[in-house]
Amino acid sequence: MQSNNTQTPQLITTVSDGVLVLTINRPERRNAMSPEIYSAMLDTLTSAIDDKDIGSIVLTGAGTAFSAGGDVARMAGATAEELSYEQKIARLRGRARISEMLHTMDKPTIAMIRGPAVGAGLSIAMACDMRFADTSARLGTAFLNVGLSGDFGGHYFLPRLVGMAKARELYLTTPILNAQESLSIGLLNQVVEPDALEPTVMAIARKLAQGPRTAMAYMKQNLNNALHASLAEVIDGESWRHIRCTETADHKEATQAYVEKRPPVFSR
Repeated sequence: MQSNNTQTPQLITTVSDGVLVLTINRPERRNAMSPEIYSAMLDTLTSAIDDKDIGSIVLTGAGTAFSAGGDVARMAGATAEELSYEQKIARLRGRARISEMLHTMDKPTIAMIRGPAVGAGLSIAMACDMRFADTSARLGTAFLNVGLSGDFGGHYFLPRLVGMAKARELYLTTPILNAQESLSIGLLNQVVEPDALEPTVMAIARKLAQGPRTAMAYMKQNLNNALHASLAEVIDGESWRHIRCTETADHKEATQAYVEKRPPVFSR
């Protein structure tokens, strides 16, 4: 087993068996986001994209919360900054690359949710390929509660997960949904009991990390393209990616393992 742990005050990173786990570590603030978290997460995800030792990524929060989103207390006490309007936009846009990377990177990404995932916390969870939660999960947009319109790509992800009509309802009426409500509308992939959450998620993440990575990367690209491309464009992309996969060592190993009635061992 390969294991590598990095401790920073507000973001803990762990790599084991090809799985990178990012743990937001501000439990006293329900893991509300901070400049330090944004910076550390951006750096870690950027490095993970080309790290061959990492095959999948799990994002979670320390303690009893996934993330309460933006730190409202910090917003209330914020002093005037010597930044222009354009500089503030650029800073937020740069931080929102977190959502872009989680969604577009070739490696599978999973949000492991306990307790609240609201505001930007929900947006970042929605950017992941899958969302698993325990029965304590509480999901909501929450932006209007603090007089904000919303960020981190939530308006892109939410309609695609639950449909536009439901997305409008969730943004404009700001309900907090429990785990079963979130599961029933497609916000969550699975809900389990609290003691089963980490074993369930890590088993899936390890299986993904040990899988055929080229095929998974191409599959994720196909799915992302299908969000905006025409049918002909999707089929074009599927065709060349599928044929490319037939030339990989992973495909040859998988077919040989099938014939020999054994589990395949994929390359890294």
